Amino acid sequence: MPASSVLSDGNLEISLSEVYRGSPLGPGRRNLAGKSVLIAVFTQIEAALCLIDLDGHARRLVLVPPDVRTEALSAIIRDAEVDAIVCTDPQSYQHLGVPSLFRCHVKCDPNVPLDGRCRTEWLMLTSGTTGDPKIAVHTLAGLSGAIPQYQHTTPRPVWATFYDIRRYGGLQIFLRAMFGGASLILSRPGEALADHLARLEAAKVTHVSGTPTHWRRTLMSAASNHFHPSYVRLSGEIVDQGVLDALRAAHPGASIGHAYASTEAGVGFDVDDGLEGFPASYLDAPRNGVEIRLVDGALRLRSGRMASAYAGRPDLDLIGDDGFVDTGDMVEIRQGRCFFVGRRGGIINVGGLKVHPEEIESVINRHDAVRQSRVKPRKSPILGAIVVADIVLSRSDDDADAIKQDILALCRAYLPNHKIPALLNVVTSIEMTAGGKVSRQHA
Repeated sequence: MPASSVLSDGNLEISLSEVYRGSPLGPGRRNLAGKSVLIAVFTQIEAALCLIDLDGHARRLVLVPPDVRTEALSAIIRDAEVDAIVCTDPQSYQHLGVPSLFRCHVKCDPNVPLDGRCRTEWLMLTSGTTGDPKIAVHTLAGLSGAIPQYQHTTPRPVWATFYDIRRYGGLQIFLRAMFGGASLILSRPGEALADHLARLEAAKVTHVSGTPTHWRRTLMSAASNHFHPSYVRLSGEIVDQGVLDALRAAHPGASIGHAYASTEAGVGFDVDDGLEGFPASYLDAPRNGVEIRLVDGALRLRSGRMASAYAGRPDLDLIGDDGFVDTGDMVEIRQGRCFFVGRRGGIINVGGLKVHPEEIESVINRHDAVRQSRVKPRKSPILGAIVVADIVLSRSDDDADAIKQDILALCRAYLPNHKIPALLNVVTSIEMTAGGKVSRQHA
């Protein structure tokens, strides 16, 4: 590992060589050998230190994002068979009945040896938008299967991500930086977007990833005018042409692409041609060790990067009889290209006709004056539901009524009648989940 590679969140900067020589858990790390450890620390940098420290020693590492509901922790502890918790404030977790509680220190104690190593499972929580989250069981080998090995390149990239590294998308960037000998700049809890972008620019960040929602909010911030990464990646949500074109205009010299991955299916594929969707030729043969197929319009993946099971849920089949993971993402093929149209469970029923909100949003977002949109149902006594769209304009001084008429004309040109919004609402912002996606739970 290069001596100059660091982890930083603006408050703390630690060289990775220091982390590999020491332990943030000190001598107490010996008591975690072979245990299923819940990592429930406050900051991302604490979580990063715990992952580096405990891989190969703990039996399981259970990553808990900070937004997980307190009432869900008992089910997570049960399903993951947790017998130790590493946290910032142990008193906050004493009521959960786990016998071993350890505090993570950001200062690494040197020379804390551990005898023996084991094959550690890495457990990641799904979004949990309905009920308690499920827990996907991974290994480090599977999680890092799509990551190039370290190469002696100069200058080395400086990575950042709008994700939290305790979620799948963020963990991929953390591992990419670690395996690539790079530095990683992390966000801080509650940090304003403008402050975060200013730190990324000051740290000379070159490589950044986030959801389309993250990037739309970044483009709306005046602070983005001074931030010029050379490598931009999107994932986690359907990527439409509007956000790709906006990023190309904002960062004309950058490599801009999007990737498909999920907590259960792992890293699927990259798309680097500047277009939404992906070529239908991806379905013809395995790509980079990943098989891709469509079954009844749903995307399915098979590779060595998949999770093996849901922890504590033998009643749930993560992998089908054919060895593929059903992602639940619906795809249509048009003129030799595959387009994501939405989630199987997110369909709006308009008079018995199916409507995917994301398909309509991708059309609305093509309008130059629109920065973001969210399509949602509204109850109708006749049709059951009608389609309503919230839109955020790029400039607040634009003529909203004229733009609404333009959007409706755009929708009529590309969508059948039952998918055209019955109502357009201009709003100042659209709620985002902690994972960086458009919030649809209360839409």
